[in-house]
Amino acid sequence: AQAPGVAPKSGVAEAKRLKQALAPKPAPEAMRKQMLDALFVRLRNAGDPGDAQRIAASIERIWLQSDSDTANLLMQRATVSMQARQYPLALLLFDKVVALEPDWAEAWNQRATTRFLAGDTDGAMADINQVMKLEPRHFGALAGMGMILQGAGLDKSALEIFKKALGIYPLEPNIQKLVEKLTLEIEGEDI
Repeated sequence: AQAPGVAPKSGVAEAKRLKQALAPKPAPEAMRKQMLDALFVRLRNAGDPGDAQRIAASIERIWLQSDSDTANLLMQRATVSMQARQYPLALLLFDKVVALEPDWAEAWNQRATTRFLAGDTDGAMADINQVMKLEPRHFGALAGMGMILQGAGLDKSALEIFKKALGIYPLEPNIQKLVEKLTLEIEGEDI
């Protein structure tokens, strides 16, 4: 027989499960941040370029999603327009996306890319600065910033930015090559 006032063990376990089930779930943004934080740790510590590339792709997939179905649809249409080199239409759509979701770093990044492709490096740099405020680990935006700086002949600044990107994504082959090339040009010696 059970002693009075002592809950059976299965009752305690059941109460614990019920309490966990009823506990408030983390907000989608908090869960998204946790997932990104874990992926960035894996990206920084990846030992294999293929593995690093898969982790980076996972990060990029998360970046490409907002909480707004409308913004996601506009983003898809804008991206298709950008890829079709219809820059005025793409920019119009990206303007709507950033107005609708001003805290969505990837919307700013995609608009920066479109501005860069359309020849508006000042606009691209302004958008990249916004991306960095919202997501300082955005290795793609850092690479874009480095390319703009390099294109303007600011090789030392570009090298600094590329090294910052490598600190986040050490096995990114294109950035590795740019760092090696610029280091040789700036320092004039093998690395």
